[in-house]
Amino acid sequence: MIETEDQARAWLAQLPECDAAALERLELLCALLVEENQRQNLVSAASLDQVWLRHIVDSAQLLPHVPRETTDPWLDLGTGAGFPGLVIAALRPECEVLMVESRKRRIEWLDRARIAMGLDRAQVIGQRLEMVETRQVSVISARAFAPLERLLALSARFSTSDTIWLLPKGRSAQQELDDLRKWRHMFHVEQSLTDPQAGIIAGTLAGRKDKAK
Repeated sequence: MIETEDQARAWLAQLPECDAAALERLELLCALLVEENQRQNLVSAASLDQVWLRHIVDSAQLLPHVPRETTDPWLDLGTGAGFPGLVIAALRPECEVLMVESRKRRIEWLDRARIAMGLDRAQVIGQRLEMVETRQVSVISARAFAPLERLLALSARFSTSDTIWLLPKGRSAQQELDDLRKWRHMFHVEQSLTDPQAGIIAGTLAGRKDKAK
């Protein structure tokens, strides 16, 4: 379990994606986040004391579940303050990362941060998810976006049988998965590296089950 800022930085440093340029982008993201948080409540002020643990590594821990050869795009739902979308884009700048966010001030923040970090392949989709044009993606992530059943109902149209789903769910992960009845899937719960009580629902989705006759 990663518990301190020093441990978070050490874990990040061993990621294959974390070269000097990626680390510089993440350092910039942290600085921009602290500055912007004085204007709007992007994250809790208390969490900024552990920004590398609570936000950077909490997002980056999704990457080991996605093979490097996986083609893009990566669709991040309800990106909010940029987690995990901006972190993924910072570590894999060659990947097309699509960040869906409907709140105006968050959209503006994501665009400013994306441009400042030089993330040319990252894109902010400033719409409600229901209005986003359907396309197939390779990875779908969502951090505290919606309960699992509703999340799948809203976003299954972007998924193929090969799409990797990565859904940080906090302490509700196993319960939400146990309660999932309407979908055929190969989901399981991975232990979060940053919170002993949190889990990440990971796997692939086969589709909705036939309606009971």
